[in-house]
Amino acid sequence: MKSAISSLISSRNFNLHRSSLSFSIFRRPSLLLPSQFPVISTDDKATGANFTSLRRKCRFHSNKSSPIMASSFNPEQARSPPALPLPIPPVTKFKIGLCQLMVTPDKQRNIEHARKAIEEAVEKGAQLVVLPEIWNGPYSNDSFPVYAEDIEAGGDASPSTAMLSEVSRRLKVTIVGGSIAERSGDKLYNACCIFGTDGKLKAKHRKIHLFDIDIPGKITFIESKTLTAGQTPTVVDTEVGRIGIGICYDIRFQELAMIYAARGAHLICYPGAFNMTTGPLHWELLQRARAADNQLYLATCSPARDDGAGYVAWGHSTLVGPFGEVLATTEHDEAIIIAEIDYSLIELRRTNLPLLKQKRGDLYQLVDVERLKSE
Repeated sequence: MKSAISSLISSRNFNLHRSSLSFSIFRRPSLLLPSQFPVISTDDKATGANFTSLRRKCRFHSNKSSPIMASSFNPEQARSPPALPLPIPPVTKFKIGLCQLMVTPDKQRNIEHARKAIEEAVEKGAQLVVLPEIWNGPYSNDSFPVYAEDIEAGGDASPSTAMLSEVSRRLKVTIVGGSIAERSGDKLYNACCIFGTDGKLKAKHRKIHLFDIDIPGKITFIESKTLTAGQTPTVVDTEVGRIGIGICYDIRFQELAMIYAARGAHLICYPGAFNMTTGPLHWELLQRARAADNQLYLATCSPARDDGAGYVAWGHSTLVGPFGEVLATTEHDEAIIIAEIDYSLIELRRTNLPLLKQKRGDLYQLVDVERLKSE
């Protein structure tokens, strides 16, 4: 497999599942290509967290006031409800695996290919593995109904998620399962499933912002012709910290990332398939902006580029740190990126730049509608 990897320094699903959510110093990640390709290798009905209970049960970092600026501008009022303190994660450091996979029209082949990629990533030390957007079939409005699965039914009705459940349980790994087309009644969704180390479905995110664009002479795609928009943001507590989930076009809407930060996310994962028009201009830009603005980690995972496909993906799966720095990335071929996440950098960067304490609650406010209704 030909691939170039560069490394810089190293629910209805508003699900905040309880965990004993610990923090340390950052190290250069080891980035690994798969040894060879193709050798590359549930409970969605879980109730949303009660935020009052969450505050009572979880341990949080102390929130000392910054000497740089007084709180006369009511920074806590810039978020409604006020932002949750960053929870203590269950691990200080861990490795993430981003599996940039070639997708074909052969669904069974795609499932087995993804299984082998996950196995290889775990063999290389990954405790969290992320798959691409629409990894089990072609990305097209014609294909969505054909490849769609009934995730809630599971089993033979959803062979893609059955594989994710089995491999997460067998390898004791947390999986952000990219996305697949989901069939629910007479509706189709672009859905991402998150599996814990016990193989259980911890959360499911349905793409909130549908990809409806028209750039004359370049690209036109209208997801809403076949897909229905999701209705809830998704934040889930996992064995590797609190993770916010978005899918591709969701990354363009900074309000969603801001809500995730205010809900205490350490990391946001965006499985995504940017195209050859917007990818070169916006893919890395948006990732770095979301990470820097919210001072947290951000990971993306794209399909590998297939120049013969109807929709050609940009690739360039990436991990970005809380200072907006690219920690690990790749080009457009198949690759597995293995990189280290060190959550102590979040606290460090938020001390270096105390943005949370410098917001102007007297001038503006972001309202988390769902959380506000729950309190």
